[in-house]
Amino acid sequence: MEYKDYYKILGVDRKASDEDIRKAYRKLAKQYHPDYNPNNKQAEERFKEINEAYEVLSDSKKRAHYDRLGSDYSQWQRRGTPGDFDWGQYGGFPGGTRVSMDDLNEMFGNSGMGGFSDFFQTIFGMGGRGSTRSQPQGYQQDLEITLEEAYRGTTRRIQSDGREKQVRIPAGVRNGSKVRVAGAGLNGLDLYLIIGITEDSRFERRGDDLHTTTTISVFTAILGGEADVETFDGRIKLNIPAGTQPEQVFRLAGRGMPHLKNPKEKGDLYVRVKVQIPKYLSTKQRELLEDASRIKF
Repeated sequence: MEYKDYYKILGVDRKASDEDIRKAYRKLAKQYHPDYNPNNKQAEERFKEINEAYEVLSDSKKRAHYDRLGSDYSQWQRRGTPGDFDWGQYGGFPGGTRVSMDDLNEMFGNSGMGGFSDFFQTIFGMGGRGSTRSQPQGYQQDLEITLEEAYRGTTRRIQSDGREKQVRIPAGVRNGSKVRVAGAGLNGLDLYLIIGITEDSRFERRGDDLHTTTTISVFTAILGGEADVETFDGRIKLNIPAGTQPEQVFRLAGRGMPHLKNPKEKGDLYVRVKVQIPKYLSTKQRELLEDASRIKF
C-alpha cells in the first residue's frame, strides 16, 4: 500500500501550525471544489484527497498518530528492511478509539464522492462491532464579512452543489467562526462557512471589546469639554475632564461587540485620546499662554 504524505498534499511543512494548515486547506479546497470544477473527475479526486489530509492534520490526536507512523515509515525506508511495511500495527486511533467504515462512507457518501482512501481506512478504520462513530465534518467554504456586519449580523446568498441558499450570519461572530448550513454541502452533507472579518479603519477588535481613537485640541485637554466618538450605532459625545493627558483611555461600557451566545450583552468600547498641538497660534492665544506659563502651580 502506498504511503500518503498529507503534509505534501496540503503543501505545508511537517512543523506547520494549525493556522498554517487551515489556510492551506482553505486555499486548495476553494481551488478544487467541485462547484468550481463541474464534471472534472481529476479535480474531484484532488478535492477528496485534500479533505482527507485536512481531516487528519486538523485533529491533534489523528495528527500525532499519523506523525508516529510517518517517522517509523521513513526509518523503514532508510534501513531498506526486506518485506512489506507492517501497516497493521497502526490501525485505529490511539486509546482504542477508531473510526468505523460506515462513518467513512457517510463522510462523503457511498456514491459520487466515495469514501476515504485505503490508506486512511487502514490507519484509522476498523469497521465491524465495537467501533466508535465519529461525527462527519462535511465541507468548508470561506465567507468574508465586514466588522460592522459582524456587529449587526447579516445574511448571504451562497451557491453550493448547484443550489442557492440564504444563510443568516449571527451577530458577534469572529475570525474563524464556523456557521453550519445543514445539508448544503455535496451529497447532502453539512456545509460549514468559515468566517473571515475584514479590517475596519475605525475600530480594532480584541475579543468582544472594540478600540478606537478620538482627537481633541490641547485647550480641550487642559480645560475639559467634549469629543466626538464613532460607534456602530452613530456618533456620541464623550465627556473630556479637565487635565486629560495624551493617550489617556476612556472605557464606554456596553459599546463593543455583541457576545455571540447572547447578543443582548456587549463588550466595551475603549477610546484612546490623542491631543492635537496647534502649529500656529494667534497673537492673543500666544499672549494668554505666555501669561499662564509664568504662573506657578
